[in-house]
Amino acid sequence: MLYDIRQTTTYTYGAPVRAARQVLRMTPVDQGVHQHVIAHMLDTKPPPSEIEHAEDFFGNAICYVTFDTPHERLEISMRARIDVHPLPLPDPETTPIVDAVREEALGSFDLSPASPVHGLFPTRSVPFDPVITDWVAESCPPDRPVLVAALEVMQRIKDGFVYQPGATDVTTLPSEAFAAKRGVCQDFAHVMIAGLRGIGIPARYVSGYLRTVPPPGQQRLAGADATHAWVDVWCGAQAGWIGLDPTNAIPVGEDHIILAVGRDYADVSPVDGVIVASGDHMLAVGVDVIPVERPQAEAPAS
Repeated sequence: MLYDIRQTTTYTYGAPVRAARQVLRMTPVDQGVHQHVIAHMLDTKPPPSEIEHAEDFFGNAICYVTFDTPHERLEISMRARIDVHPLPLPDPETTPIVDAVREEALGSFDLSPASPVHGLFPTRSVPFDPVITDWVAESCPPDRPVLVAALEVMQRIKDGFVYQPGATDVTTLPSEAFAAKRGVCQDFAHVMIAGLRGIGIPARYVSGYLRTVPPPGQQRLAGADATHAWVDVWCGAQAGWIGLDPTNAIPVGEDHIILAVGRDYADVSPVDGVIVASGDHMLAVGVDVIPVERPQAEAPAS
């Protein structure tokens, strides 16, 4: 599937910002066969005085921008064309059992970016929580195929939680969202990650986008009007990381475009940094993910 993606993030400040140093994670990751970035453009108003491109440990593209002139509004625009080819989902019943995956992950000495080790331990945003761990463990007996178990956890989150923008914010902990049984995609991903890590199954956080316009006859997916989030579950060395979307209770497919991967939201926050200012600010984010008709191949000359 070919997509044109447009994201505009606007900060309006209550007082002039004298200087700022921002970290932007708004460049979709290129994953070769699965996801190929054909074109990408990142622009800011006002323009930065300095700009530097880099890559973080997990392979996410990051952009450091510095502003040294006062401004009361910052607009960040991203445009991209992405070619997405979904990876086939393995038969869940053929994936290793939960106990085998847990032992394999805990015994791993691999420290590469794709290692399951990075999805095993608690973080500041996703601490272990015994209540969530016990709730997830109900779906994950030791002898159950790990993908069967993870799919059930995903479905239980979809069935038991209410998608309610504004009920939480970026600082909300999984325990708070779990107790309230409401939140947004970030909360549902963090709850699922916390529970799976609690029983020793590696899980990581993925930020990205959903197509804005659904195929004919299909419902619009929740979270399609903003940046989205889901979970990668490590299902053993052979199956690797498999994406599951607990907000919509679906495996990740060609409707999902990956922006960045990390241990939690803090690793992949689209905009981070430091500003020199006083007063409040307002944030507005607009996202469009539009399917593009592929150009027809020209007929050979006769």
